[in-house]
Amino acid sequence: MIEDRQRSSEHLDVRPTTGGLGAEVRNIDLRTLSDDSFAAIHAAWLQNLVLLFRHQDLTPADLITFSRRLGALDHAPIQETGRRVVGGMPELYVVSNVVENGEPIGSLGNGEAVWHTDMSYVEQPPKASALYALEVPPTGGNTSFINMYALYDSLPDALKQRIAGRRVKHDGTYNSGGYVRQGVIPSDDPREAPGALHPLVYTHPETGRPALYLGRRRNAYIEGLDLAESEALLDDLWSHVDQAALTWTNVWQVGDLVLWDNRCTMHRRDPFDPNTRRVMHRTQIKGESRPA
Repeated sequence: MIEDRQRSSEHLDVRPTTGGLGAEVRNIDLRTLSDDSFAAIHAAWLQNLVLLFRHQDLTPADLITFSRRLGALDHAPIQETGRRVVGGMPELYVVSNVVENGEPIGSLGNGEAVWHTDMSYVEQPPKASALYALEVPPTGGNTSFINMYALYDSLPDALKQRIAGRRVKHDGTYNSGGYVRQGVIPSDDPREAPGALHPLVYTHPETGRPALYLGRRRNAYIEGLDLAESEALLDDLWSHVDQAALTWTNVWQVGDLVLWDNRCTMHRRDPFDPNTRRVMHRTQIKGESRPA
């Protein structure tokens, strides 16, 4: 089936990046996709993990319509500033540092967002995320992605054996910007913090490929180990994350839409000048099963 999908993508203008994942799909309008074009996009997405579509002109309704072609949508999560959404559209989440009339219009501010997988702290995390750029700063705020299939493949055999069959607790206390989520009381013991347990090695439900499923580092805990052992094993795993050969970075332009597979990637964001504006709209496509 995957081979059939890959053949169907041949008519798309897909330009793979020079990084370890990602491709730009050129000369396409996401508002007017035929079923065949969408099937080709889906195939290219599974193959490349992250897709970039430049020069899009999407209303909030357009973004929701395109995202729903991938599946049902999650409602925006509650972050440090509460649930910041576009009026009447709970599926649209605002990522922004802008403050208007003394109130933030979005979440995650202007600082670094560390490596993470979106909402992996819930029992059934979203399978995909789509992020659309409305305003971008002149410099900074770039988003990097890493290939978690390739990261797993790159691990030493001895480390693969150590993590086989183990589960990691994905913390729900802090978001990727380091803020405490609204309504959560932080705990110094990650075993007591809110979150969900997922396998460290996750089999992708559509491709069948194994991927390392880390979520995020802060407050993580590996089930069945004492804290010192858990921290040491997590440190060992995370020491393999910053591999330039496995990453690709998008330098945002207004009108960019980036779609990523949340099941086999992590992503991070560079900080940017707080006196500049960055406004993005995000949707998340619901997962259809728990990581397994």
